[in-house]
Amino acid sequence: MLVVGSMLINGLDFVGLWIMFANIDHLGGFGLREVALLYGASGIGIGIADTLIGSVERIGTYVRTGRLDQMLTKPVPLLVQVCADQFTLRRLGRITQAAVVFAWAAPVVDWTLLRVLVAVVMMASATVIFFALFVGFSCIQFWTTDASEFANGFTYGGNTVTQYPLTVFPREVLVSLTFVLPIAFVNWYPCLYLLGRDDPFGMPAWLQFCSPVAAVVSMALALLAWRTGVRHYTSTGS
Repeated sequence: MLVVGSMLINGLDFVGLWIMFANIDHLGGFGLREVALLYGASGIGIGIADTLIGSVERIGTYVRTGRLDQMLTKPVPLLVQVCADQFTLRRLGRITQAAVVFAWAAPVVDWTLLRVLVAVVMMASATVIFFALFVGFSCIQFWTTDASEFANGFTYGGNTVTQYPLTVFPREVLVSLTFVLPIAFVNWYPCLYLLGRDDPFGMPAWLQFCSPVAAVVSMALALLAWRTGVRHYTSTGS
């Protein structure tokens, strides 16, 4: 029941897009199925990442209550314990709902073997990028002990941004989401290739294949931030 409820609640996001297209034909030059492709790819990525590592948002609570001290005494990597703590299958609802939307949008793509490969790599890269964002920004709580909403602005906020064509934003936003925070590699660049579109902002075509690189770099930086935060941690003192 929780899985179904989560799927229906997350589905309201796409219902909002559907209602929007009842009054317009295109959004930023993209039709409904093309936007649905972006929506589905991003939703699957963050859904899997949230299922695996969503508990890291509570790292500040672990610090305040001393639970982190308890975890550090166990012979299991701390990040693995955080991933497993309070694991809940209700998050599968988000993945299922996004997968249904992606499947509905799939006919808009002229599928070839290479495009199927790019789509699979896009999903995997999106998961890794969101995983890295969850971990990296949650590490701030090692110093502040309560900044979960700050982290949510980049994780769930990043998902919200990628549900829309980036053509609705100024070019400066695209550049920052490419070279500062690699959100554009979650679905924007790979989907441009899947749809056979040139980049509306005139960015190099090879960026459409760079999602795995962005994922690896993001994960490396996130793990570095995690290691730094754990080393900084000096217990609650209670």
